[in-house]
Amino acid sequence: MIKYNLKCHRNHEFESWFADSDEFENLDKKKLLECIYCNSKKISKSIMAPMVSMIKDDKNDLKNNLKSKRDELIKLRRYIEKNFEYVGDNFSNKVREIYYDKKSKKTIYGSTTAKERKELAEEGIDLISVPWIKDN
Repeated sequence: MIKYNLKCHRNHEFESWFADSDEFENLDKKKLLECIYCNSKKISKSIMAPMVSMIKDDKNDLKNNLKSKRDELIKLRRYIEKNFEYVGDNFSNKVREIYYDKKSKKTIYGSTTAKERKELAEEGIDLISVPWIKDN
């Protein structure tokens, strides 16, 4: 079944269901379609939004893909926790210390506010945001 938005030559709009697109074409050629408001036989399809549905395999593929991405983010989080120093909310101050001390090779992670991120970006300090996914 397919639903079409229809319009007559007087711009009346209405909906109707058809078995398929061929059924609409056949009924239209035979002048069996008519406007529900004015009985006009000059009917055309109007613009309509498509209806999208997923078959079960698509849902499973999406679920598996999301699980895979989640697993990758957990691996990334564990790597960061193991190899970087956590500085918490003091991140913006610590990252400036490291950035302006060109000799430092320290790697850190923590959190910032949107305002702090903007200020750091204006200073030329590039940051990477990582979605922090918990194990459970």
